[in-house]
Amino acid sequence: MKALMISKDSLLHAEVAAQGSARMPAVQLVASRNGLRDAVERQLPEMPELVILDASDVGPDEGELVERLSKLYPSSSFMLLAREPQQDLLIRAMRAGMREVLQLPLVHSAFHESMSRIELAAGVSQTRDGKVLAFISCKGGSGATFLSTNFGYALAALADKKVLLIDLHGQFGDATLYVSDQKPGMTLSDICAQISRMDGAFLDSCLVHVASNFGVLAAADDPNHAVDMKPEHMDAILRLARQHYDFIVLDVGRQIDAISLRALDQADVIHPVLQLALPDIRDGRRLLDIFRSLGYPGERIRLIVNRYEKGGKLRLIDLEQALGADVVHTVPNDYLSATDSVNQGIPVLQLSRSSAVARSLAELVEMVTARRVSESKGLFDRLFGRNDND
Repeated sequence: MKALMISKDSLLHAEVAAQGSARMPAVQLVASRNGLRDAVERQLPEMPELVILDASDVGPDEGELVERLSKLYPSSSFMLLAREPQQDLLIRAMRAGMREVLQLPLVHSAFHESMSRIELAAGVSQTRDGKVLAFISCKGGSGATFLSTNFGYALAALADKKVLLIDLHGQFGDATLYVSDQKPGMTLSDICAQISRMDGAFLDSCLVHVASNFGVLAAADDPNHAVDMKPEHMDAILRLARQHYDFIVLDVGRQIDAISLRALDQADVIHPVLQLALPDIRDGRRLLDIFRSLGYPGERIRLIVNRYEKGGKLRLIDLEQALGADVVHTVPNDYLSATDSVNQGIPVLQLSRSSAVARSLAELVEMVTARRVSESKGLFDRLFGRNDND
C-alpha cells in the first residue's frame, strides 16, 4: 500500500516506515510533506492509497486545510495521528471522512489494528499462504545449512520472493553466519518466551535482515532456554509466517526432537540433503524409514545430493535404488566457492555469481517456483548479467 506521510517529526516518520514495512502487504511511504499546508500546496501527481497525517503541529487556523486535503485525495484512506485531542480538528476530520484516529506516542498494536481495518475496507488481501520447505541433513557435514541459507537468499534475490529462514538447530545453530556478519538480537527461544506478543511486526523485528526480502531467525543460543520451547510455539510461528512470507525455509539440522518434528509435520516439502557416499546412504535410509513410519507421503520427500561429482564408483541410480526415492536435484562439488562464501559470511550468489554452485542454486529456485527461465525473464540473465544484445 503506497502512502503519503505528512509530518515534521523525522523520528515518527522512521517509526511509521518501520512498522509499515513489517506488514503484509507492506505500507510504503512513497512521499512525505513537512506539514498540512505543504501537503495541500504540493499535491502528488498520483493518488496515494493512504495518507497519514501527523496533526501534532496543526494550528487552530489550519482546520479547513484538512477538508481541502481530503478533496485532493478523494479515493485515499486517511489515518490521523494526534498527541492531544483537538475537538475542532477531529470534527473537521470526521466530516472529511477520516475515521482512523490514533494518539501519539504511537502504540504499535493500535497502528496495526487500524491498518487492518483500512486494508479490509480497501479489499486488500492480508495473507500470502506461504510454502514451508525443510532442509534436513542425512549425515553431519552434508552441507544442509549452506544449502538452506543460500537457497533462501537465492529465492529472495532471483525470484523476488519474501523469504524467512528459521534455524532449528537445538544448540550451536549458526545459520546466520553463512549469509551475514550481523549478531542476532533475538533468537527462536526469545520469541517462544514472548509468544503472546507474536504478530508480523514482532516477528520481523526479531530477524537478521540479510536483504530487504530475506530474514533469518537465529537458533536458540542457550541450551537452557531451549527447554522452554514447546511444539505449539512452532505451530504459532509457522501459522503466522505463512501469512507474511512467500516461503519459509527450515534449517532442521540432524536431530529430530519435539520442536523439529512439529515443524516437519507442517512442511510442504522436505529436502533430505546427503552426499554420494555409503555413510550418507546408510543414514539417509534410516531417516527415510522414520519419515515413512510417521506417514509422510513420498511426494513430500525430495532428495538433494550435495557436492556431486560425476564418474565416481557410486552412481545416482545406486543411491535411488538403495533409498527407494528419487533425487530431484544435484549440487556440484564447488569447494572453493562454497568455502569462500562460508568464511566471509556472504551468500555465494553475491560473492561468486558465475560459480557452478550459484548456477545450481538458480536451477533449484526455478524448480521450486515452477518458473522456466523464459517465463521469469531469465533468472540466469538476472544472476549472470546477460542481456538481449549479448
